Amino acid sequence: MHTQSEKDRELGTRSIGKLLFSLAVPAITAQIINVLYNVVDRMYIGHIEGIGPQALTGVGVTMPLITAISAFAMLASMGGAPRASILLGRGDREGAQKVLGNCTSLLITLSVVLTAVLLLFNRPILMFFGASENTIGYALEYMNIYTLGTIFVQAALGLNAFITAQGFARTSMLTVLIGAVCNIVLDPIFIFAFHMGVQGAALATIISQAVSAVWVVRFLSSGKTGLRLRLKSMRPDFKVLGPCVALGLSPFIMQFTESALIVCFNTSLLKYGGDLAVGAMSILTSVMQFIWMPVQGLTQGSQPIIGFNYGAGNTDRVRRTFKLLLISSVIYTTIFWLVCQIFPDLFSAFFTDDAQLKAYTAPLMRIYMGATFLLGAQTACQQTFIALGNAKTSLFLALLRKVFLLIPLIYILPNFVSDKVVGVFLAEPVADTIAVITTVSMFAYSFRRVLRQMRAREAEKAGQADAERTKES
Repeated sequence: MHTQSEKDRELGTRSIGKLLFSLAVPAITAQIINVLYNVVDRMYIGHIEGIGPQALTGVGVTMPLITAISAFAMLASMGGAPRASILLGRGDREGAQKVLGNCTSLLITLSVVLTAVLLLFNRPILMFFGASENTIGYALEYMNIYTLGTIFVQAALGLNAFITAQGFARTSMLTVLIGAVCNIVLDPIFIFAFHMGVQGAALATIISQAVSAVWVVRFLSSGKTGLRLRLKSMRPDFKVLGPCVALGLSPFIMQFTESALIVCFNTSLLKYGGDLAVGAMSILTSVMQFIWMPVQGLTQGSQPIIGFNYGAGNTDRVRRTFKLLLISSVIYTTIFWLVCQIFPDLFSAFFTDDAQLKAYTAPLMRIYMGATFLLGAQTACQQTFIALGNAKTSLFLALLRKVFLLIPLIYILPNFVSDKVVGVFLAEPVADTIAVITTVSMFAYSFRRVLRQMRAREAEKAGQADAERTKES
């Protein structure tokens, strides 16, 4: 408890720059390492002699399902963790403890349901997601094993956010680092040494996630954390769980609609460009993860600061934290955008030795990544809405970019472009541009209003304190 009290004081008093750096760097590291779970699998799979390109495409088709599993973890974690931060800022540790317990129960329930559904319906789902007769075998080999580790994925991803929410960023990073190192070591052993191929990659992944899950549960059950995982807190209470789910809907929809997007992309590309175009998309989505994950790490590092100080009524710290988050996010996405535009063939070599696939992917990367320099502002604004507890606006913005803009454009733009495959990939930068303009405009108005309300409350508290002192004198 003493350790947690020190963390609370840091969130409310320590230098914003140093605090964000100390929280964001481990979170960014964790996010990058987390990408390696699937990306490293694809790197090894793409280099399997004789079947690499087909196996890579098959495993790429499983990405919507893997993304959906992660989305359900975010429903609990990205809704519950900001709620816990706000409650800690208000001094309500018991309420924050109940949030952790209820979200744990939700994660367990979701794991059971997801495992059952995926084991029963893997094949028809994967065929719908863009698998062909040439690639469905590889997709099934990977997904049937990965599904068995759903409970570990939910625990590792879902509960780790509650470690970050308390300010234990390094511990949170270690959760992902331990699993990723296991995955990197086990992948070549199972894939090549044991000749398990795609199945070996999946087995390495779920074993690694299991190790991470054990680490998280042990830490949250120990005396090192202020929010302890206890059975009595896990009794479902919809008054506790309801606000968490409402707040988690936005990141859940962002992640879940990512699955829908991959399906739309894969089915359209299979129609216009065949397995080669789907293989290119598998590479591009992997590269896009390297853009999103560090920015997500930045926002995860900022959320405990913004949420705690919003709950504590510290207006200036909320404003300065967001400003630093915005600048950092935009700088990163701009640098990555430049690399993709100048060296589009650099990333393809990590995933395949096939000359045809590499040559096919490079020009499409310039198109697909055309507006990624704007995404730093999009993510910073949208995630700050979540940190402030504004579930409705964040939910709308999550739907806007992917559901209202990108999915329709995938089907509309090929009708106006001679190269249909180019038309499909062009949907991404067009949707990004419109979504960012809308998000930034809405946030600028809403954030100013939030700050005015916080200043008014601060002035009211100061007036009450002055009145009390006057009475005493």
